[in-house]
Amino acid sequence: MPATSPIRTAVIPAAGLGTRMLPASKSVPKELLPIIDRPALQLVVDEAIGAGVDHVVIVTSATKPAIRHYFEPSPEVDRSLRSQGRHELADRMASVGRDVRVTFVDQDEARGLGHAVGCARAAVGSESFFVMLPDELMADSSLLTELAGASAALGVSAVALKHVPPADVVRYGIVDPVPGSTGDRMVRFADVVEKPTIGRAPSDLAIIGRYALTPDVFDEIAGLRPATSGEIQLTDALAAQGRRSPLVGVVSDIGRRDVGNPLGWLQAVVEAGLGHPDLGDEFRSWLRRLSVDD
Repeated sequence: MPATSPIRTAVIPAAGLGTRMLPASKSVPKELLPIIDRPALQLVVDEAIGAGVDHVVIVTSATKPAIRHYFEPSPEVDRSLRSQGRHELADRMASVGRDVRVTFVDQDEARGLGHAVGCARAAVGSESFFVMLPDELMADSSLLTELAGASAALGVSAVALKHVPPADVVRYGIVDPVPGSTGDRMVRFADVVEKPTIGRAPSDLAIIGRYALTPDVFDEIAGLRPATSGEIQLTDALAAQGRRSPLVGVVSDIGRRDVGNPLGWLQAVVEAGLGHPDLGDEFRSWLRRLSVDD
């Protein structure tokens, strides 16, 4: 059985408009776009459950009622499936939300990731928690357990990192490592720069969408002033934490796809199709024929 983490709560910010996936996301929340037959959001929840999480807090908005509806029981669908003898699928549908407690929190205004996380304060309470960006799908739950272990061992927040080429630093929060603290996998840092220009990036280590945060981050978020964009940045709260005691980053090469953009979503679907136990062989053969025909 895979190792589980000491963190039991995960916050999933899902109130964004999903503009990179328009026009599809105008009517279907990007978090519910399917990877084969499962919404991306379900894959993120499954990742959390695999790390031992038993409480998921989804930060959403009144404009995206489909997310709430997805986790609600559907007796009519259940009856229809069972009348057709499709009991296995009916059981899968009934299990949605059953293996984890799901709490919904509204973010009334799009004021940034830090604001979204701050909205979850009452639901999270005073324990450490994960933040999982639903645009990013990870291959498994191992990164979460590693982050939770690093955070528990050092008593500070931990973030997932990856090395990025210079041209990509403008897309991420980039950490500023403490001199002499960089190992093969672990990095201590005391500052974060949000989307720096290429020449002003303090390193090539970018924060990716998994965090294990200590609860004092809520006080830091509450005390932040909006950035020039008008948003409350989570990276600013991390930097404030880091000024008191350096945080820890875990450098990871875990399999990862950004499904918040069309190419990343397509890549994730193709990879899932190739690995599907029932569809994989036929799909692979079709791709080969397609390649030959081209």
